[in-house]
Amino acid sequence: MAKLSRPRHGSLQFWPRKRAEKTIPSVNWAHIAGEGILGFIAYKVGMATAIVKDATEHSMSKGKKIFIPVTVLETPCMKLYSIRFYKDGRVIKEIVVSNEPLLKRILRVPKQLPPFEPPATYDSIRAIVYSLPSQTGIKKTPDVAEVAFGGKNIETLKSLIGKEISVQDVVKYPLLDVRGLTKGKGLEGTLPRFGIELKQHKTEKGVRRPGSLAPWHPARVTFRTPQAGQLGMFSRVHYNIKVITSGNSAEKSINPGTGFKHYGKVKSSYLVVQGSVQGPPKRQILITPAFRPTKGQAKKKYEFQELII
Repeated sequence: MAKLSRPRHGSLQFWPRKRAEKTIPSVNWAHIAGEGILGFIAYKVGMATAIVKDATEHSMSKGKKIFIPVTVLETPCMKLYSIRFYKDGRVIKEIVVSNEPLLKRILRVPKQLPPFEPPATYDSIRAIVYSLPSQTGIKKTPDVAEVAFGGKNIETLKSLIGKEISVQDVVKYPLLDVRGLTKGKGLEGTLPRFGIELKQHKTEKGVRRPGSLAPWHPARVTFRTPQAGQLGMFSRVHYNIKVITSGNSAEKSINPGTGFKHYGKVKSSYLVVQGSVQGPPKRQILITPAFRPTKGQAKKKYEFQELII
């Protein structure tokens, strides 16, 4: 039986525990502030170790070289597909601004683009963007996401139509929120799914199952009972991820000799962030500015020295 001090693991905040419907999670853009496009599509490359010089004020290791775990994200350019105008939480008008042939794989693309005529009044603007993974070596089909546009200067957004948007144009903040899906595990039992403990080895009705599913009355099994089911492919967010360095492989390559494991070589722009990022290699990741930055993360200053694979 489980201990009385921790009768059950598995937060009920994440319910139902089922496979996510979209590879790129949705975002509540009302809480994220900033100027310009506030989201960028990236692809997870893998983890490594970075040698950095600690320049944090009042740090015990100030001025010394330290080793920190990092994750490499490849960030090929994006383009605008359409612009949406919202009012009272609803889309009042959407203007398609791109009909490239590569979009026919995933979207219904019009043969002729409509004139760019924004509505007279609107509350907010969002853009449907698509990535250009052909700049990488992992696939050709683009990924599509809806991102917010900070500010109401429509001319700034209009100037991006037909142009490639780089990660340097979007990621201008030291702290980021990273959204994506975790690794998919398939059908798993109650031990890995909820963390319950193994029962005594002479238990008659199973060692790896919960002691009781429910009482006699009410005569039903509630959703709070830990049972076997889907594990992984869940939408999760990592808050306040620190950006260590960024660059372009054409200018400064970070690839090991044979490339990254299960990914290959980084061929376009990249970000190196502190800590781990959910998902396996090649997983789509949505980067946004941190909507609740903490002082502890914001005051950290690292001077990038070297990457160890």
